[in-house]
Amino acid sequence: MKGVLLVNLGTPDAPTPSAVGAYLNEFLSDPLVVDLPRWFWIPLLKLVIVPLRRRRSAEAYRKVWTPEGSPLLVESGRLARALESELQGEAKVALAMRYGQPSIRDALAELRESRVEQLLVLPMYPQYSRTTTQTVFDGVSAALRELGWYPGLHTIQRYHDQPAWVEAIADSIRQFQAAHGQPDKLLFSLHGIPQRYADAGDPYALQCQQSVVAISQALGLDPGQWLLAFQSRVGREPWLKPYTDVMLRQWAESGIRRVQVVCPGFAVDCLETLEEIAMRNDELFRKHGGERLDYIPALNDGPAQVALMAGLVRQASQAQSPR
Repeated sequence: MKGVLLVNLGTPDAPTPSAVGAYLNEFLSDPLVVDLPRWFWIPLLKLVIVPLRRRRSAEAYRKVWTPEGSPLLVESGRLARALESELQGEAKVALAMRYGQPSIRDALAELRESRVEQLLVLPMYPQYSRTTTQTVFDGVSAALRELGWYPGLHTIQRYHDQPAWVEAIADSIRQFQAAHGQPDKLLFSLHGIPQRYADAGDPYALQCQQSVVAISQALGLDPGQWLLAFQSRVGREPWLKPYTDVMLRQWAESGIRRVQVVCPGFAVDCLETLEEIAMRNDELFRKHGGERLDYIPALNDGPAQVALMAGLVRQASQAQSPR
């Protein structure tokens, strides 16, 4: 029996300060996410960062929370169910969150109970980074050791250059523009990481650039029609540039009136797309003179993404050997 562990970043259990605080503590304690010395970072995180951020973050989560729960968890769950249906008995699919629930350990236990012998780990990140993809692999390894379970293990590290993914994003942009018109500018906004991580060899920034160039070429765009920028930075150190919010402000102040923003690094919609882009950055753009910011939704559980992930599973099953 084959099993697929589909893994996303994670989400609080509820849009409350206490739940958000617990989530932030787990997420930001990961040394691959924040690599500062533990003796310095952990006390700062627990005594200063989380107490200051949890209430504000909870308010942001409340703006996008649905009756079914967190958008990231809801959309990831729909995608996992659709993927299992698409695979038509070829594999059992279990969903896990790297931080929060459902945990990687619990999802692996579910697959073990289903008598899975060959396990494929599929992080829901098109571009590889130590801060996302590698933390998933570390979490899986730790959970397998804890469970004492050692199935044949396969991993998908990235799919940013897969033609099916590039075309799926490009087609989602085409369909949106067919319904809503052409913008003055198209902004590709991807999650940032500290610049020093890229300087130390993390390939994420390069893969983001490769992704966006491929999508723009598929759309036949001229260089002046689009831009890659990075969002969600925290702290004072430099992150990957240009920054999404800075670019939107500059565009608005320079007379650009209508923009569309797409976030191809996010497999499903979440706080960073629904609140940060579609709400907060929309307000910022209009405040500085822009007239309209349209957010182009993530692929979510649409047919193109389901087919893409089924293709990745089948391709990995044929090409990789257990290790």
